[in-house]
Amino acid sequence: MESADLILTNARLAPGFAPGRGALAIGGGRILYAGPEAGLTHDGPRRDLGGRVVTPALIDCHTHLVHGGHRAAEFALRLEGASYEQIARAGGGIVSTVRATREASEEQLYQQALPRLKALRNEGVALVEIKSGYGLDIETELKILRVARRLGQGQGIRVVTSFLGAHALPESHKGMPDVYLSDICIPALQAAVAEGLVDAVDGFCEGIAFSPEQIARVFDAAKVLNLPVKLHAEQLSHLGGTALAARYGALSADHVEYATAEDARLMAAAGTVAVLLPGAFYALRETQAPPVAAFRAHGVPMAVATDANPGTSPLTSLLLAMNMACTLFRLTPDEALRGVTEHAARALGVTDCGRLAPGLRADLAVWDVEDPAELAYRIGFNPLHTRYFEGQEC
Repeated sequence: MESADLILTNARLAPGFAPGRGALAIGGGRILYAGPEAGLTHDGPRRDLGGRVVTPALIDCHTHLVHGGHRAAEFALRLEGASYEQIARAGGGIVSTVRATREASEEQLYQQALPRLKALRNEGVALVEIKSGYGLDIETELKILRVARRLGQGQGIRVVTSFLGAHALPESHKGMPDVYLSDICIPALQAAVAEGLVDAVDGFCEGIAFSPEQIARVFDAAKVLNLPVKLHAEQLSHLGGTALAARYGALSADHVEYATAEDARLMAAAGTVAVLLPGAFYALRETQAPPVAAFRAHGVPMAVATDANPGTSPLTSLLLAMNMACTLFRLTPDEALRGVTEHAARALGVTDCGRLAPGLRADLAVWDVEDPAELAYRIGFNPLHTRYFEGQEC
């Protein structure tokens, strides 16, 4: 018999496994075996999980965790009828968070972001993406990314970063998007890459942000730097961002409420994941839902994420995002679970986690539930029993 560091028995494995007694063998921080308990051929210390559900540790593939301040006042304004676009054009929105983020030190940003990160970790998350985009100048964009890298140290959670310099226009460049891209955004990206702070490049393609042609400039710069791209696309209108993302072979197109069946076809051909963000849909009281049926029809993988940010999705519960994705977008519980595991990993271009398979990282979540569907079904309840990070219980 092959030896293992730990064997988990009497477990229900999900997603994608038949019901019944399952087992996992772990060695060297990796999964050695995942399948029916009867097929286990490893020897080692055993732990009976009492029939609990085991999934890959969850993955939040779209967040803006590092930022200064809050935007509770805008929440009140939206309740009074102001739209996201009206607030943004009046100097609120992203630009107001930019001011607070510029004023904060790296240590202050770290201390403010840490509880948000821990909230995700405590729900079984082991991998989280964090974007920049609240600096809109070179110094602050780098500051955000440095904090994101630091958050990934010693917390039992991995952090990957996305450079989002093309998020909005700072007040200093109002009405001058191309000048901003040339003078601030692209140089900030180059400086961040030189410091080893960037894993992917993102942008916001929308009428209140950047046009497809302007985003293409950022994507071209990313290509020169050998970085994958992703895009906030078709959130408030159909501007052509999803087609642009597909043309560049983007890892993901995110939000996509106004995407079309043709966009879904293009995404499928490009291998681009649709990242659904029901927290923003809920907070903004949107009524245009993503074309889930078209994504299914064309075989587009659908990830689910919190979009944790101070303005339009102040959400730090991936379990609640799963419930919202089912309730608001009509995903099945299995689709929601795959959306925060294997499809979320794909949206980040990560291949060593997100599934229960030999050779992958032993990042696991053990749940006090009888049925995996309970993870999406319950509201405001965290059934996490324990989690494993590279095979170590934590």
